[in-house]
Amino acid sequence: MKKYLCIIALLLPVFCVNAFAAASSVKLVKSNDGKWKMTVDGRDYLVKGIEYSADTVGRYPNSNDWMWEDNDDNGRIDGPYDSWIDSERDNYRSSDGNAVGDFALLKAMGCNTIRIYDSENINKELLRDLYRAYGIRVIMGNFFGAYTKGSGASWHEGTDYCDETQRKNMRDSIRKMVLEHKDEPYILMWMLGNENDSPGEEVNSTKTNTNAVKNPEAYAVFLQEVCLMIKQLDPNHPVGVCNATVKFLPYYNKFAPAVDILGFNQYAGPYGFGVLWNRVKIETGKPVLITEYGCDAYSSAKKSEDERFQAKYHEGAWRDIEKNSFWGNGRGNSLGGVGYCWLDKWWLVGSAKVHDTDLGAWKGAKNDGYFHDEWFGICSQGDGKQSPFKRQLREVYFTYQEKLWADDITQRE
Repeated sequence: MKKYLCIIALLLPVFCVNAFAAASSVKLVKSNDGKWKMTVDGRDYLVKGIEYSADTVGRYPNSNDWMWEDNDDNGRIDGPYDSWIDSERDNYRSSDGNAVGDFALLKAMGCNTIRIYDSENINKELLRDLYRAYGIRVIMGNFFGAYTKGSGASWHEGTDYCDETQRKNMRDSIRKMVLEHKDEPYILMWMLGNENDSPGEEVNSTKTNTNAVKNPEAYAVFLQEVCLMIKQLDPNHPVGVCNATVKFLPYYNKFAPAVDILGFNQYAGPYGFGVLWNRVKIETGKPVLITEYGCDAYSSAKKSEDERFQAKYHEGAWRDIEKNSFWGNGRGNSLGGVGYCWLDKWWLVGSAKVHDTDLGAWKGAKNDGYFHDEWFGICSQGDGKQSPFKRQLREVYFTYQEKLWADDITQRE
């Protein structure tokens, strides 16, 4: 019965706003005792986020391809509107397997925000409908030189934050992002970078390819310049920076005080984020957004999926996020979190046609000791056929829908 609850929820009236809604005013509010919260048009807002994309099995996607793909030529974007639930987990579409769409599934789950890493190739009308029809907002990102995106640097040399030509390229890219989206009602905040504080070597099967670690002062000085530029262009939305570690905190304090939010991609285990909250509060006093957290659904020990541990991991992480929010009894500097990720990404390592288990496995705080890059989805694509339409909802989906995001902590008595 449980697996049908989300479908029942989809029958409820959807969120609806004026088709010509103006940009929202998003503010960070600090209490007298040092706690932080976010407000949107004066209403309290805790980020219940998901990293969303709907990539097709067998293809290596370019930036935001999923926003434009209409493989069945029906005039609707595939993942957001035409995905359907394989409720029997038999890799077949049942007679009642009507298209529900990921946006509706996200809404039924309790999600209020998605994170987009790169502002290139954006379908603005699609994101307008995401907000208009489902009430879901967007953390809009710019890689800020990570993976050499936006800087124009060669992959071998990596982004150099001392190079004026590369700084100009990044500055222009970020200015374009802000000017194109600042007046859109779907924008919640801006997020710069993605683990730019990691070294330009293998890190979780990726390469950041920047010199930020070699010259954190130059990185932070340029970050300050860009944050001030964003605030001048758009005073209505905060700006954050995404990190993998806390090692840049002293540089942010000294050279980049204009950063509003410190974001962290964290995979610390099923019991939350440990001393992160306290460390950031003591060293900077700034609010924290967990920009990635989660766990894969594959077990090396079992050589099969382990949905129960994945759900346990997400539950522990979210409970810690709530505990340390403005309304919890922790450090009070949590603005919410972004779960990683909506859908298994078969393309991340090896062949895009193979759901790899050995490749892309890295040691971490998990019951079998390893994370597997291609198995992090809240939803599975099953055997990979009928992608990008088929959805097998994992246990973690229902954990959010029934337990974690079923009510709003900001409205509790």
